[in-house]
Amino acid sequence: MISRRNIRVKVMQTLYTLETQSEDVMNGNLSKPGAPLRLLNAHFDDSNKLFLFLVHSLVEICRYAETDSRQRASKYLPSAEDLNVNTKLAGNEWIWRLIESPSYQKAVAELKPDLLLPADFIKKLYYELTDKAIYKEYIQTPSRDPKKEKEIIHYIFAEIMLPSSLLETAVEDQFNNWFDDGDMMITNMQKLIQKPHQVNFQQFIDPEKLQYAKSLLKSVIDKEDYLMDLIKPKLKNWEADRIAVLDLIIIKMGVVEFLYFDTIPTNVTINEYIDLAKEYSTPSSGQFTNGILDNIKKDLLAKNLINKVDFKGK
Repeated sequence: MISRRNIRVKVMQTLYTLETQSEDVMNGNLSKPGAPLRLLNAHFDDSNKLFLFLVHSLVEICRYAETDSRQRASKYLPSAEDLNVNTKLAGNEWIWRLIESPSYQKAVAELKPDLLLPADFIKKLYYELTDKAIYKEYIQTPSRDPKKEKEIIHYIFAEIMLPSSLLETAVEDQFNNWFDDGDMMITNMQKLIQKPHQVNFQQFIDPEKLQYAKSLLKSVIDKEDYLMDLIKPKLKNWEADRIAVLDLIIIKMGVVEFLYFDTIPTNVTINEYIDLAKEYSTPSSGQFTNGILDNIKKDLLAKNLINKVDFKGK
């Protein structure tokens, strides 16, 4: 559910926190054994909570049809329309397949996404949906076609939730990782809509990717002196302490992938870290990162220190 790019971002952020916290903080919780890994895991937990928030919001928008029906029927003088609210959406087969999933139930019980829903957030999105022609067509069809059931769910997410300023405000207020994880969340939601039964909310990151994340983080920390010995000769007229902290972190992560991750091609590593440097550091960081990593790669290849698995023909 989490991409390798997002893993790199979270490792980068963990290293940046460790590098930039004040001495008082470093002498506290972040200096304790296992602190870097706990910090990294906290980033993954934040992503999982954001994903559950989006899923739960989608579920509650659908279920609000029943709430709307009850509230309108309980008016002092309900109209005929109030007494005949169509609740087909609340019984959507896709929604109930998800609601009845033990994995979803456990996640909701543990993380309590209801507490993060802003007041009237679900109600407003639901009423926005009820004005749409595709919704009216959906509820006017008495049968439950599995394809149509899934289509209305996709429509709610893609056309009601995503463009909404209400959602934008909610996620920006509640989650500081929306900027980093937004694209990944959209992809995960699309996958969930297609195959809801395949999602395990208790395993946001699979064991193989988690091992990659932990090894990347640990290697950068443990090999700090060796990495700087490789990097400093390539800095030319730059002093290491005058280079942007984030640039150095990104370069160290790239060198670690050169040396210790034999299944990741060097050109993939360089391109990925150029993109991260452009997005998260200074305007010139992409070019700077490219030059340093490319020079280090050439030296390591000349010394036969880069050994990558060749998948050609397999």
